Amino acid sequence: MPTLPVNPPARHAIELLPGTANPRLLFVLLHDAGGAAADMLDLGHRLGAAFAGSAVLIPDGLVQAVDPGRSALPSQVARLADYLRAQQQRFGVLQSDLALLGFGVGATLALALSAAHDGLAGRVLAFGGGYADWPAQAPALTTLHFLHGQLDPDMPLARIRQDFARLVALGADATLDVAGALGHELHPALMDQAVTRLQTCVPLRFWKAL
Repeated sequence: MPTLPVNPPARHAIELLPGTANPRLLFVLLHDAGGAAADMLDLGHRLGAAFAGSAVLIPDGLVQAVDPGRSALPSQVARLADYLRAQQQRFGVLQSDLALLGFGVGATLALALSAAHDGLAGRVLAFGGGYADWPAQAPALTTLHFLHGQLDPDMPLARIRQDFARLVALGADATLDVAGALGHELHPALMDQAVTRLQTCVPLRFWKAL
């Protein structure tokens, strides 16, 4: 798949685009704080190979470290929401056909987006990251997938289990996969499991609509 640069609203992005003019699915990948778009390229290629006709976008410049007071997080969420809406309009992709995947602080930003803008992304996949602040309610239109290393020192598994338990209590459509002996890393085992979740998990809202 070709790799092309794009400019605003992110400073730069890697784009893996299909040969067709109108992709059926859109994946947006968010790197960790202090990282770069290239850090997510392996995951991007795996998604492109697994989902023919999809577009994969890996923007730079949208993820910053979460400050202790969380004061910068709302502005980051707003920028991300603007970016997602622009890309959905650009490609003609429905919100339900957009998946947002983040690693580390990128995962925290993706989860904050799902709490503030329910349904803007049909799925959020969080690798090695959790909520900066627990949501008051579960998203009704976004399915959440947590993928975590058991030995993650940056975001301890116990905290992720708390996040997950709270979401389940709120009625969220969510899954949690834990890989033993892994730390804070975007490991192939987690990436492969993410692809499996995307391929096999039918969102609960679809079942409820039957």
